[in-house]
Amino acid sequence: MIRKATLLSVLIAALLTPTVVTTASTAAAAPVNAQQAKLTIESITPDVPRQLTDEIKVSGKFTNAGTTPMGPVVIRLWLPRQPFANRAAMEAYLAGGPVVEYASRTSTIIIPSVAAGASVPFELVTTPAALSLRGFGAYPLGVEALNNWQPVTKVRTFLTYAPPTTPPIPKTKVAFALPIIDQPHRSDDSIFIDEALRTSLLGNGRLADLLRIAQSKPKNATWFVDPALLDDVLAMTRAHEVRPKSGDKTDRPADASARQWLDQLRTALAGQKVVATPYADPDVTALAHQGIDGVTDKAVAIAGSTARELLKQDVPTSLAWPVAGKIDDDALDLLTVSKVSTVLLNADNLPPDPPVTTTPDAAATINSVSGPVTALLADPGLSRTLELEPGVAGSSTLQKQRFVAESALIAAEPGVTTPRSLVVAPARRWNPNPTHVMKLLKTAEGLPWLTSVPLESIKPGKAATPRPGLVYTDEDRKAELSKKYLDSVRRVVGKAQLTSSITTDHRPSDFDRAVLRLTSSAWRTKTGTGGREVKQVDQAVEDDLGLVTITDRTRALAGEEGQIPISVKNERKEAISLMVDVSPDNPDVLKIVSDDKPQRLDIGPGQIRTIQVKMRSKASGDSTVTVRLRTLDGKAYDTPQKLRIRTTGYTGVALVITGAALSVMLAAVVMRILRRRSQRRLAKTAKVRENERV
Repeated sequence: MIRKATLLSVLIAALLTPTVVTTASTAAAAPVNAQQAKLTIESITPDVPRQLTDEIKVSGKFTNAGTTPMGPVVIRLWLPRQPFANRAAMEAYLAGGPVVEYASRTSTIIIPSVAAGASVPFELVTTPAALSLRGFGAYPLGVEALNNWQPVTKVRTFLTYAPPTTPPIPKTKVAFALPIIDQPHRSDDSIFIDEALRTSLLGNGRLADLLRIAQSKPKNATWFVDPALLDDVLAMTRAHEVRPKSGDKTDRPADASARQWLDQLRTALAGQKVVATPYADPDVTALAHQGIDGVTDKAVAIAGSTARELLKQDVPTSLAWPVAGKIDDDALDLLTVSKVSTVLLNADNLPPDPPVTTTPDAAATINSVSGPVTALLADPGLSRTLELEPGVAGSSTLQKQRFVAESALIAAEPGVTTPRSLVVAPARRWNPNPTHVMKLLKTAEGLPWLTSVPLESIKPGKAATPRPGLVYTDEDRKAELSKKYLDSVRRVVGKAQLTSSITTDHRPSDFDRAVLRLTSSAWRTKTGTGGREVKQVDQAVEDDLGLVTITDRTRALAGEEGQIPISVKNERKEAISLMVDVSPDNPDVLKIVSDDKPQRLDIGPGQIRTIQVKMRSKASGDSTVTVRLRTLDGKAYDTPQKLRIRTTGYTGVALVITGAALSVMLAAVVMRILRRRSQRRLAKTAKVRENERV
């Protein structure tokens, strides 16, 4: 009895002793087996207790990851004594900073023993009254495990208490932006560079998970969809070729899973708010800095038409979400020229100046070359809660508790009397956990201090927080697609434009989408893959340019002056119009005397057309001319071609021969006439003599 009483008194004394929790470095003082102890919080209910008597349940499990038994194991709550004063205090708490908490006397369980490798569930039950909560606020809450009466591990989380307040806390508007953005998976339109897209569409693949979230139809969420991704999936629904890095070509049949995913996404997004990103999600800031301007406008235009075609609904392109949520004035101007009127940015891209102590409204106005633009600023802290923390057990519950607590703290910030707005947006190429995202979005809809709204409804207020301008750092600049990479893209862009400019109807280039995929921001961290795509698209463009050719390399000029035929063959499937420019390499020997140079040539598909170029030669023998095909606006279409002109000089010889022949003929005629006259004279003389004899 004495031993039991002593043990109980020691335990109670330990549980009631106030403690200042320090940083994670205190783990060094724990027993050796502390690193094998794992504590997971699986649920905290309700999300928001509102009465002092509401029952709060904290459930989870304790795992002995070591090789020897543990015990006795004590699981206990740490009581919060005061709410967080501001968001900075919350961040410090999560980072392991000191905070005063008291161990709970009532919310404690003892597990006699936990075998090696075993897990034991637990449930701690308490109330706001037992935790001595006094008013509305976000409080720190800890769950700690002790092994053999020594602390071994602790999990920090939050508890939000929301009793009725007077006056009521103003409701904060919250909008969620959810991206469906991927990297391009094709180089040329008919060639896939990997099999990753198919894998992502199946099972627990990333795109399959995004589809599940869309199918839950979260209230008022706005989806940002890259039409290039939809295009890639559509291409998989037909027979296609896969040419991975190894270079081994594989022919694939039409993929039924791609058709299913595309159809289901179209159905899921019907009736929801959808925005199209510029096609292939180009790195707009890099394009602006390297002077590749026309690509962005084309990406916006193609995005709108592609999204409308594949999603079967009107999809606006006036709202842009730049890579990493960051942009500078040059890129902003490039977007607004393309009719973008709103940009979604990270809050640190447009910070308040001077700094403020409360959370500013999510909407602001910034100026561009095209006039005022609305900037919607995603809150970094809240946005991170949409994604699980890698390697953190029970991360879903911890992230949900943080969202609830942080949004409550924002709503109740002192001195704020008017409603504000918040924007929550994860990383653009996030890898979400559907269960977590759907749970968090549902939780947000039920919080009494929030009201869910569409992103498009958030507008700048009259009392705007001063924000001097966009902040784009040197580190942001270094993260862009490099100048070297974009120089190679620029060359492909120029050649691809030629394939369009020579068509009679100036139809869009067949390579427009392939070129846009080369400018994707995805290649920021995958320059090797991007460079390989550049080479493949460049070769495809060169092959297309090679379908228009000059058919002859040698021509003969009979005489000092004459016409030389030059033929151009069009093996493309559409009619073309171009100019043929001919210039002598040695004007002292050979001269072009045509009146119209260069000459226009219209050629139908699969046809050969010929022009006649008048030339004059000053000497016999071989000479060369340079023949170049040009677009109607004078741009060089191909590399110059050398045409050999062989001058025979036959015209001068023919004149000499003809002159000589005429002279001989004339002499013969004269001789014949003289001979006849002589014969007539002799005959007449003979006749006279005969008469005289008679």
